[in-house]
Amino acid sequence: MSEFFDVLETRAPEQRERDLMAALPGAIARAMARAPAIAEQLRGIDPAAIASREALARLPVLRKHELLERQQHSRDDAAAPAGPRKAFGGFSAIGWGEAMRVFASPGPIYEPESARADYWRFARALHAAGFRAGELAYNCFSYHFTPAGSMMETAAHAVGCTVFPGGTGQTEQQVRAIQDLAPTGYTGTPSFLKIILEKADELGVKLDSLRRALVSGEAFPPSLRDWLAARGIEGYQAYGSADLGMVAFETPAREGLVLGEDIIVEIVRPGTGEPVPDGEVGEVVVTTLNPDYPLVRFGTGDLSAVMPGLSPCGRTNTRIKGWMGRADQTTKVRGMFVHPSQVADVARRHPEILRARLVISGSTGSDRMVLKVESQARGDELAKRIAESVRDVTKLRSDVEWVDAGSLPNDGKVIDDVRTYE
Repeated sequence: MSEFFDVLETRAPEQRERDLMAALPGAIARAMARAPAIAEQLRGIDPAAIASREALARLPVLRKHELLERQQHSRDDAAAPAGPRKAFGGFSAIGWGEAMRVFASPGPIYEPESARADYWRFARALHAAGFRAGELAYNCFSYHFTPAGSMMETAAHAVGCTVFPGGTGQTEQQVRAIQDLAPTGYTGTPSFLKIILEKADELGVKLDSLRRALVSGEAFPPSLRDWLAARGIEGYQAYGSADLGMVAFETPAREGLVLGEDIIVEIVRPGTGEPVPDGEVGEVVVTTLNPDYPLVRFGTGDLSAVMPGLSPCGRTNTRIKGWMGRADQTTKVRGMFVHPSQVADVARRHPEILRARLVISGSTGSDRMVLKVESQARGDELAKRIAESVRDVTKLRSDVEWVDAGSLPNDGKVIDDVRTYE
């Protein structure tokens, strides 16, 4: 059996990029034709002109709160006819009947699932984790409201596995079912797998059939990975969302997460849509080629960074470092919200600025803002102009502090709130 899910995983990187860019204009044209909200997002855009990353980077980023607001507005519009356009806010390209299932994420945000095989694209992750045809996968993701259970089930079917829908909770029954059915693989959160195994210990039951796991939905620290390995279970992680499906997955190389094959991922500076250089931490922005639920430049709000080189596992797609925190660093200072986009606006007003970070310190009632600046030029006059720009944009006073080029941490932070509230 092949080490790889298909030949797409081992394409030359240049060929993959040509294939993605060749498919992008048609995908955007279809999305604009069938999803009214995408047509509105990209009003005035010629899809044929979006055939490069540079052109893609000029399109607006769609934020999750905009997706939620659009859906809520559609549902609140009493004059709008009931149906998928109202339910999905115009982002879905398919209607009832074409959509096999509908799921809800917190908000609520509703997502369609079509009959397309491996709709959420997690099969690659399962294959990389060692799942193979003819095996039983024990799925402990939820099957109601959120799509996680279906994500793993449809992926397991694409690999050729039978699935037991364990869902969540009822740990004693989970232990009994695993003992009776002897599945080789587990899918679910890593913490719930640990709970099941600890319950098995408490009951004096050995669950020796489990040999592999694909986990997601929460952090998977090395300590827990090693704890599972000591019990003979090789655990791997996948990163995705209910809006996008799978974004990236871990391989036996254990060096970062390899991107999925059917998406375009950008890492942008938080608060902007501007791609950062490879290696710099920024927000993960994804464009899907999913014809049923297309999303163009969807800002995940998650931080990550591109890793250099190719994975030793033989897969040739770009790798990212995995989840590194949240990009939305909005905070409140003296009763006013301060957003990363405002820091970006200040930087755009002064071409001398290379990088900037707004540090907020002090304690309750005594907030202090300092804009730390890496700059090509310095001086009191320039510092005064930058401080004036901060006040114009945020309506708050800030000091300006010069720092050496390259001295600001590469952690994706644009706003660093270090206040104490004791």
